[in-house]
Amino acid sequence: MELNKPLATVTPTLDGEVLAVLAKVDTAFTAGQLRRVLGHHSEEGVRKVLRRLARQGVVHVEKAGNAFLHRLNHDHLAAQHIIGLARLLETFLARLEERLESWPVPPVYAAVFGSAARGTMTVDSDLDLLLVRPDDADDDLWDAQVAHLVADVGRWTGNDPRPLQFTAAEVEARGVDEPVLRDVLDEGLTVAGNRSWLAGRLRKEKG
Repeated sequence: MELNKPLATVTPTLDGEVLAVLAKVDTAFTAGQLRRVLGHHSEEGVRKVLRRLARQGVVHVEKAGNAFLHRLNHDHLAAQHIIGLARLLETFLARLEERLESWPVPPVYAAVFGSAARGTMTVDSDLDLLLVRPDDADDDLWDAQVAHLVADVGRWTGNDPRPLQFTAAEVEARGVDEPVLRDVLDEGLTVAGNRSWLAGRLRKEKG
């Protein structure tokens, strides 16, 4: 799946992209404003989608001067499902955070990084996870936790999870020499621990 284009899981069309924008904010848009938010597609294409969605009752249209404003009809029977799809990234991060909190040996720090964090995923993208394990973690228990997580994330998303693992001591000792950790610090989405922990280790090593 593409977490940056959540409705593409059910409709890989402009309709899904328009609905994803309308579902995330309770704001009215003109067709031109929606086109600019989307960053591609023609304004006429956006207008056609809005007219089609309005006929279905999913989009509410009101006239404001010479313009027509469009917003998601939150009273529509489909609205809660559309909103749920539009928030798949938030749902994924919350589920991942909950899972990591339930581990008998939780990570010192964990984050989603790569294309999922940058918003550039495709259906073929790997799902990159940073996992920093405690130095005294039991190897077998830790490995079993990670294996179960990898299997579950694959089922949740359809993507191939790729866990990148460090011990806390490894981050302390050579974190500054690992460019990927700087990438995680710059753009990663924290799901366990505190981002300041990683920032502090990298600043310490850099100094």
